[in-house]
Amino acid sequence: MLPASLTPLCNPLMTCTTTTSTRTMSAIHFDHRPMRYDHDQRWMWMRRRTLFPWTRNVDVKTAIVSVSVSASASPLSTNQMTMDSSRLNVYQEVVKSARKKFTHEISFQSKDKDISLAKALLYIAAEDEAFIAFNREMDVRSLLNERRTTSVPLDDQKWDCLEQMPLSGKNITEWLGELDSIAREVEAELVSRDIGCHLSEVLDAVNVVLFDLRGFKRSPVVVDSKYSYLPTVLSTGCGSAILLSIIYIEVCRRLSLTIVGSRVGEDFLIWPQTENLEELFKVTSGQSLFAIVNGRCVEDPRSKASDLTSNSLSGLEIATKRDIIGISLANLIRLHWKRASRSSHGLMLTSPLRHVHDADEKHNMVHNSNVPLLRPRDLRLAIMASERLLILQPHNWALRRDHGMMLYYNREYGKAVQELSICMAFAPEEEAEVLEPFVEKLHLLRLESSWKSMGHASHLTVP
Repeated sequence: MLPASLTPLCNPLMTCTTTTSTRTMSAIHFDHRPMRYDHDQRWMWMRRRTLFPWTRNVDVKTAIVSVSVSASASPLSTNQMTMDSSRLNVYQEVVKSARKKFTHEISFQSKDKDISLAKALLYIAAEDEAFIAFNREMDVRSLLNERRTTSVPLDDQKWDCLEQMPLSGKNITEWLGELDSIAREVEAELVSRDIGCHLSEVLDAVNVVLFDLRGFKRSPVVVDSKYSYLPTVLSTGCGSAILLSIIYIEVCRRLSLTIVGSRVGEDFLIWPQTENLEELFKVTSGQSLFAIVNGRCVEDPRSKASDLTSNSLSGLEIATKRDIIGISLANLIRLHWKRASRSSHGLMLTSPLRHVHDADEKHNMVHNSNVPLLRPRDLRLAIMASERLLILQPHNWALRRDHGMMLYYNREYGKAVQELSICMAFAPEEEAEVLEPFVEKLHLLRLESSWKSMGHASHLTVP
């Protein structure tokens, strides 16, 4: 059965990032204050001492004060700072609003048939894009503060809420209208052929519009996460198989044709809901309806889909809309984690758990200094996707374990202890036994980090 969520436990805006994106893309209270590496003046100074050896003899405390004074004397005008702060507030509000609307859309109080796949995915894209835009804006402000002579062009933002936010050139309402336009193009295609509305003819018209006229194409291997966001796929015509399937489902829904689907191996297959499944496998004009809808994957002998028949298809469990959204989110987690851990080749979320019982490595594997450095922005995006998936699948112990491990890698030790402790309550006994010693050491690490942070804060306080 496809897995199926818990209120997000950590604020997606609490991140540390120095990466700039080139494309614009809940029962526990959380803090909304942004925290960034490049605002840690002591960290910035230590980095400069490493890069510029001639500064090594300069007193660190004096240098930190000097850096702070220089930043406060930067040439940002009062109007510009006010405009920037207002824009940052808009991004923060969009992040919160998009998560709230996503949670409402997939709420278990709603019937599955009433959930809009398109809206849910657009809210996901909006939240992530606002998060990226927020951090890009903070990077620009840091650059302007650090370098007086630097001139950085700022976008002329003309929107101030989620509904107006542009995503790949259009806002949420306009993208929903784009799906309506595709459905109207299919209707026009049927009228131009002067044919009736037989199932095969409707599906053929959908394929003509999507894949011939519009040029949509499935990417067999997706390595760039942007092709797993609905606005990007709609604007470029290129996307992951699950996103193309979702577009297909949404277009057909507008034509009063119900499309269902199920995961088969690595593929997500869709087909029109019908009582006569044998009709889907009748070959006409060289292809069956099932092949027409799913493309080449069902014709690949290496794919499990190629072995499906009407009998085996009837045995598959139909994915709910929540399941489909979950598959999309799981893909985002995988892609963002892969990018976040690029510098640590082969690193797995559960790598520290594999060695926690080794007597020689027991002390070293769970230690603050040994947590691999990952790309903070991509790690936070993976955590955000995991939070949403937990809303859908609150009792999925493996997902909660992975979420807790991502928090550990992000050095949010208190939240990691909380998530992994909850996971142990749901996990099989053998899995809980693996987690228990790790959680115990993680708890000690949290106390140690808290003690050190208080010591550093006291040491760096300027009277």
